[in-house]
Amino acid sequence: MPSDLNGTQAVIDVAMRAAQPHQLDPGFFYTLVTPGGDVQKVDLTGPEHTGVPARKSGTTLVRDVDSFLAYFDKHGDDNSEVYADVERRTITAVLDAHTGENARWGGHRVELHLRETSAWRAWTSMDGQLVPQGQFAEFIEDNLVDLVEPTAATMLELAESFEVTTSAEFQSSQRLDSGARKFSYVEEQTGKAGHKGDITIPATLTLALRPFEGTEPYKVIARFKYRLDKAKGELRLGFKIERPGDVLAAAFADIRTLIDSDVPMAVLNGAPAHR
Repeated sequence: MPSDLNGTQAVIDVAMRAAQPHQLDPGFFYTLVTPGGDVQKVDLTGPEHTGVPARKSGTTLVRDVDSFLAYFDKHGDDNSEVYADVERRTITAVLDAHTGENARWGGHRVELHLRETSAWRAWTSMDGQLVPQGQFAEFIEDNLVDLVEPTAATMLELAESFEVTTSAEFQSSQRLDSGARKFSYVEEQTGKAGHKGDITIPATLTLALRPFEGTEPYKVIARFKYRLDKAKGELRLGFKIERPGDVLAAAFADIRTLIDSDVPMAVLNGAPAHR
């Protein structure tokens, strides 16, 4: 009888030694039997265990075409998808898009968000406004670099004329054959007859503006606008940009063409599915 007990205890001791806990290696799945007899699955494949993400994910925001293409070349493949959203003026690449045979996560993306240049914002902020001569002259002087026709030198001279006649009384306007407009004024001088003169402004301005950062300049036409209050002798000046939305649309279309020519798949018109 004692010999049987000794043999049983030996078996128990071996079983207990086999059940001692030991270190599990990260990067694998384990199935363990608990002391109560339940089966438990242990996942040691996550980044908190391995230090390496299970897959690429996240959306990277870039501001120009070169950055978009550099990121795509690093992470994209032949099954990636690229979408151009005309309304939002964004281009999105789903780098891990579904293949023709298999589903993928679709969670790794790069988005091109175009940002308007300071010059474009400056001119469009004044679009359609009529302001006093002095304010208009200051605006022209600050943005001479964007002028193509008339030349910057001509417009600087015109701006200076506006500044020195801020106290003059404007009496009439005349449209010339060229389309330009001539304004006649009188400067009051104490004890003397008023000094008369005139200022001629062109019918249009031709600008070279970059709508978005990283794009080439585009030709933009702005028509001169004015309001002459003869009762007060006041002249207000401004301009109206011709179809600025078309310029933005053309710039976006050219950006899409650049990307379309560099990625291995056609750029789709639309937006990717929400995740």
